[in-house]
Amino acid sequence: MSLAGPFDGFRLEIDADRNRADIILDRPPLNVVSMAGRDQLAAVFAELDRLDAVRAVVVRSAGPHFCSGGNIAGFMEQTPEHVSQLAHNIAAPERLRKPVIAAIRGYCFGVGFELALACDFRIVSETALLSLPEQRIGMIPGSGGSIRLLHSIGLARTKDVVMRSRRITGQEARDWGIAVDVVADGELDAATDALAADLVTISPLAQRTAKALLNTAQDAPVHVGIELEGQAYGRLRSSDDFREGVDAFTTKRKPNFTGR
Repeated sequence: MSLAGPFDGFRLEIDADRNRADIILDRPPLNVVSMAGRDQLAAVFAELDRLDAVRAVVVRSAGPHFCSGGNIAGFMEQTPEHVSQLAHNIAAPERLRKPVIAAIRGYCFGVGFELALACDFRIVSETALLSLPEQRIGMIPGSGGSIRLLHSIGLARTKDVVMRSRRITGQEARDWGIAVDVVADGELDAATDALAADLVTISPLAQRTAKALLNTAQDAPVHVGIELEGQAYGRLRSSDDFREGVDAFTTKRKPNFTGR
């Protein structure tokens, strides 16, 4: 797939100088995600995984709202088999080996919330409202949202959110551990920039390893997770990035990581 676009309901910006790509949801006024847009998002994430110049990805939005959800009428045009697989394309940020930040303001509903939950980091503004409203139309979340919430905030809170279609404020998202930070709306871009700039200073190899380990170990018993961690640690011991990091630390200089 070409990264030149055009894309259905979003656009892509790549800043090689900052080692960063931005996926910007842009379908005014509420950035509804279409069925075609879902597949295109997954394809774009897959292509970004291959670009060495991109070290971090930000998912953000144009306008005052992140995303109000999916194209509801479009679901009735799909087969049951197709809609049962919708979680796969929305899981694309999780499959990306690089860190992904969701910068959220305003409405973050339905598939927008599910997309954000598949990212590694979420920063929300004080205007943010996050919800899985599918119960209101006789449905349940179908792109991984309820299960990711269950693993993130526990059974009782997830039932409260999903079964009531309850809206979570930005402050609640921070207090519950869904978001890493809540900031004033006017500070959201700066906070996102700062996090992305910090992430691209880390060894790409160590970062890829940590992301894969944590995503896998969240479903494993404690001792299995510890074994996986030890095996990953042992593999990194022989890496160029680890040698560079140790040398930079001992000589008190900035490391030059290559991802190998």
